[in-house]
Amino acid sequence: MANLKDLKNRIKSVKSTQKITSAMKMVAAAKLRRAQENAEQSRPYADRMRTMIADLASRSDQANGPTLLVGNGKTDQHLLVVISADRGLCGGFNGGIIRATRREVERCRAEGKTVRLLMVGRKAADALRRELGDIFIDTLEGIQGTSVSFSDAARISQSVQDMVGDGSIDTCSIVFNRFVSAISQEVTFLSLVPAEVGDTEEADADTGTAVLTEYEPDEASVLTDLLPRALSTQIFAAILESSASELAARMTAMDNATRNAGDLIDRLTMQYNRTRQAAITTELIEIISGAEAL
Repeated sequence: MANLKDLKNRIKSVKSTQKITSAMKMVAAAKLRRAQENAEQSRPYADRMRTMIADLASRSDQANGPTLLVGNGKTDQHLLVVISADRGLCGGFNGGIIRATRREVERCRAEGKTVRLLMVGRKAADALRRELGDIFIDTLEGIQGTSVSFSDAARISQSVQDMVGDGSIDTCSIVFNRFVSAISQEVTFLSLVPAEVGDTEEADADTGTAVLTEYEPDEASVLTDLLPRALSTQIFAAILESSASELAARMTAMDNATRNAGDLIDRLTMQYNRTRQAAITTELIEIISGAEAL
């Protein structure tokens, strides 16, 4: 059984940890509101961009369409953009991305494809470097948070376009945590090349774009100019979703840690009191026994 000094030191240590987790929870909660607003505000633009691409694609000759839209006809070389966090202490946020990446790499290899990874965020890169480090093409850090820059997404987009242009890759997809709520984040895969534009008939039924929209000078020119911007937009939206998900996961994890620390303190305090009472009782018995012996 632990002595009183050990129990007292452990209670003190757990209380210090509880203060840290409580502070981290409050910081994450304060940042979450802004990150959530950024993620939610990006969705209509990204969705509308996909709708417009779908409408333009339906009016163009898809057989000879741009590579970013229809691909190059091959699927041998695949690039997976993996978005995780730079820091830990956010529950299963990074673990879900890491497991999904492993499964996707195994699936692609089983189909005979060559896979490459573009890592955005340090935690997934560190976890996968030993087993998959030979297929990393780059690792980017410090581009997430409450002040995500579109220029960072554009830089990733340009790298993807360059690799598609020189034939280094045939297809590209992105995996990230989509923000659902403060207690729920969903691992999501999205095809970037060829572009994932959805069902054209549904888009037309919802927006009426096929009837109301006219493009100048022509659909093919607009589509060619719009696709690189759409690629950057999808990557930017994914980073915003991941940033909001990370803060939500950290807030929930730190809240659980704070509650668990409180429960542990209660148990240790009870054990401390019982141990102290037992020591007092033992001392009294020894005194009484000694007095009787006299």
